[in-house]
Amino acid sequence: MPTSSKSSINFRRRRIMLAGFAMPLLAGPGCSSLRLGGSTMRHEEVRVAAPFDMPAIRIPDFAGAPRFAITDFGADRADQRSTSAAIARAIDAAHAAGGGIVVVPQGVWPTAKIHLRSNVNLHVEKGATLLFSENPADYLPAVHTTWEGLECYNYSPLVYAYRCENVALTGEGTLRAKLDVWSIWYKRPKPHMDALVKLYDMSAKLSADGSTPLPVEQRDMTVGAANLRPQFVQFNRCRHVLVEDITIQDSPFWVMHPYLTNDVVIRRVKIAAHGHNNDGVDPEMAQNVLIEDCVFDQGDDAISVKSGRDRDAWRLAMPARNIVMRNCRIKNGHQLCAIGSELSGGIENVFVDNCHFDNHGSGAASTINNILYVKTNERRGGFVKNIHVSNVTATSIKGGVLAVETDVLYQWKNLLPTYERRLTPIEGLHVSNITVAEAKFVCLIRAEREAPVRNVSMRGVTVAKVAGTPVTTENVEGFVRA
Repeated sequence: MPTSSKSSINFRRRRIMLAGFAMPLLAGPGCSSLRLGGSTMRHEEVRVAAPFDMPAIRIPDFAGAPRFAITDFGADRADQRSTSAAIARAIDAAHAAGGGIVVVPQGVWPTAKIHLRSNVNLHVEKGATLLFSENPADYLPAVHTTWEGLECYNYSPLVYAYRCENVALTGEGTLRAKLDVWSIWYKRPKPHMDALVKLYDMSAKLSADGSTPLPVEQRDMTVGAANLRPQFVQFNRCRHVLVEDITIQDSPFWVMHPYLTNDVVIRRVKIAAHGHNNDGVDPEMAQNVLIEDCVFDQGDDAISVKSGRDRDAWRLAMPARNIVMRNCRIKNGHQLCAIGSELSGGIENVFVDNCHFDNHGSGAASTINNILYVKTNERRGGFVKNIHVSNVTATSIKGGVLAVETDVLYQWKNLLPTYERRLTPIEGLHVSNITVAEAKFVCLIRAEREAPVRNVSMRGVTVAKVAGTPVTTENVEGFVRA
């Protein structure tokens, strides 16, 4: 796998002492200080070179923070209830102390949901496994979350942080989901699809007085047979987040979901999840995100950058911005990097660099399609601009280096009508120094005549064997291939 030393970009990190002052979540740089033993907690400042103005990313540094072993709070490897309660007590204690590290020692520890709090690092030691319950009741009461770009109240993500600052998930241990029930829910039978239609209507249709859609608090999707699977890890409206060294196996739904969250570093994480919708990382309406030195073995996209769906995203009005993925290996997945199709809040400044895409050592047959795939439809609106992919190698892929499709509705095409038509302006797609052994095509862009894709460049792109038409461009203005 590529290492940081091989990266084509240079960066530096430095630790800084931050003066404390209060700021609302999702504000710009800066954060409330964290007091540990009378001193201000240090933050690591990560600077990343990118083909756009990438702000420094500030993440928590828990060096010297007190440690809270879950065994001191009653954790029992033979009892899920005791272990879940012990983890919650340890998190509360670390938070009450002003910050700390909650330690999961070696062994397999059965647990239900885990809710993080500000200034807490959940550290899973090497040889330790948190084994998450397959019982949906263990993820109630419902929490404020999302389903494919729509806000709702649903089963809690297995690991959930809501409106937190300075949170971390670290260690060389493993998080694993038992799939007994979730795998049945993968099938998406009619009651599930009916529930999705209902959720879409709640978010898209106006209320009785014609003013707003149904409030999120009234969108409870845990009733009946809705069977909306929870994300594995979700940071919801958080700031200053670190995920480091963890292995994640299996997942009910999306694996890692930074949502409306700023300043995120995900490094040296290994994900192996082959279930339905098992994207690796979905930064959604997230800003200032670095994903580096990770290994992805997915049942869906490795990285899928999103910004909400339709009216919900137009209401929130928060673009996904400043997202860098580098030095990663993808063993399997549908796309190396997908943009959309939930992109109604807009997506800009995405940089993928020095990644390798192949199927060697994966736990499943290859499903690899495209290196960069931009997808939207007539209902999304939003925008896509300034996307860069460079220094990528791949073996055999079923699609191509670059694909853009503007009529991707999947099952929604027939489930619901278009309530409001908004096309997606797409401009500034740049791929360079790409080497692929075999692909169906090099580039496929199908855009709308009313909204042509603008300013596309492909430089130093080599595909040794092309099975179909190398380049197809429909409604593209400003296409350069060199």
